[in-house]
Amino acid sequence: MSENTANRIFNTVNVILIIITMVLCLAPFIHIIAISLSSNRAIGSGEVSFFPKELSFEAYTKVFADGSMIRSLIYTVWLTVLSTVLSMAMTIAAAYPLAKSNLKGRKWFMLVIVVTMFFSGGIIPEYILIKNLHLLDSTWGLILPGLISPFYMIILITFFRGIPESLEEAAGIDGSSHFGTLMRIILPLSLPVMATLSLFYAVGRWNGFQDALMYITKPELYPLQLKLYQMIQQNQITELMQNEGIGAVQVLPESLKAASVIFSTLPILLVYPWLQRYFISGVMVGAVKG
Repeated sequence: MSENTANRIFNTVNVILIIITMVLCLAPFIHIIAISLSSNRAIGSGEVSFFPKELSFEAYTKVFADGSMIRSLIYTVWLTVLSTVLSMAMTIAAAYPLAKSNLKGRKWFMLVIVVTMFFSGGIIPEYILIKNLHLLDSTWGLILPGLISPFYMIILITFFRGIPESLEEAAGIDGSSHFGTLMRIILPLSLPVMATLSLFYAVGRWNGFQDALMYITKPELYPLQLKLYQMIQQNQITELMQNEGIGAVQVLPESLKAASVIFSTLPILLVYPWLQRYFISGVMVGAVKG
């Protein structure tokens, strides 16, 4: 078998595997979209697979008519943007000095940081700490505990170490301060990894609901994912009550749940195309340099 033939076979197998993986990843999402656009009768009879049956936009009408969902969406967008900006600022502030080999005590600082990746106080001590800091029912209670990720910080440190020191030395000769060098030279060269880490931080905050479930009791501070979680819980309770014959309970339509999932997923998906050109290079460079 010639080398060209082997390469063609290898490329063909790769394409087939990628297509299969893509279909497996997209199939559940397409199914949810089909359910959200189908009638309750078609959903209840199990006729919906990958295409809507008896096209209906009633579920989306109900979602957009729900003022609490719109309020949670706006609040979650603001929370995600604020959390991402602050997290990146803290990550950069920690990673830049730790990337310097001449920083005294650098190994000890890194040891303390790495330990936090494997050990934590647990849920109850964390809750007590948040309570004693008066962060319950507060936006800061959702931001400060996860403000910086040691793993993302290590990725950024690795990237910073790959930037030639001669650039910083030249900036220093020209009279630039450490902060000026960081802002004018290091950060512009780090756009790929910064965009990647910003996306990771944003997705983590957007999808987070467990901290809000523990720390937030005010409805006006409910993130969108917590609203969706409560909707699913409510549906499970009403289904149980109906099965037990307790009252004439109306079960939440499956189409409404599906529409809510799409409603809460679509905004963060729209961010990916804007960061796509940075995403792959940021992940690869931060992973292999150093």
